[in-house]
Amino acid sequence: MQSEELTNYINRNTTGSTEVLKQLQRETYLKVFHPQMISGPYQGRLLTMLTQMIQPKRVLEIGTFTGYIAICMAMGLPENGLVHTIEIKEELEDMIRKYLKLASVENQVKLHIGDAKLVIPTLEDRFDLVFIDAKKMDYEAYYDLIFPKVNIGGYILTDNVLWYGKVLDEEKHANDKRTVALNAFNKKIQADDRVENILLPIRDGIMIARKIL
Repeated sequence: MQSEELTNYINRNTTGSTEVLKQLQRETYLKVFHPQMISGPYQGRLLTMLTQMIQPKRVLEIGTFTGYIAICMAMGLPENGLVHTIEIKEELEDMIRKYLKLASVENQVKLHIGDAKLVIPTLEDRFDLVFIDAKKMDYEAYYDLIFPKVNIGGYILTDNVLWYGKVLDEEKHANDKRTVALNAFNKKIQADDRVENILLPIRDGIMIARKIL
């Protein structure tokens, strides 16, 4: 993984986040368990720019956490675009809604509270962009559930697929269920001839798959 010095250099040469996003990051670290799960300004900027480039009418995020990436993607939406975002932890709902409002994107984001495996089948929209960042052992299940709802040419982005580099030695980490699950997921995407894909070594790894069939 990249050094802290290189990470700091990259951040210094990347457009910074808004004041609302900075406030959200501070409050997450002050009040939320496992605050390091927040994506942060570098990945947030990437998701905003990808959304601006793809111009999706409908976006699905699996794993809202405190709302950082939902806000970033909403900022990149075209006119009349909408982000559906799913978070399993009810206790985060008030904080998420607070920051959606502060960021003035509450009308561009539809929050669903519940288990994504149960929520996804209820969604009637079709999606041009999906971002998966939730329970690692369920990545394959999320992928299978959302794939029929993704338009041809649509993108599925999945976070943390390098898992701190542990995926390089699955035998050594055979008792780590998340490492095993992520290796299985990466192999699944690579073998899926319905997509073309690239694994980017950004932060903890992002798999980008584009639906072609």
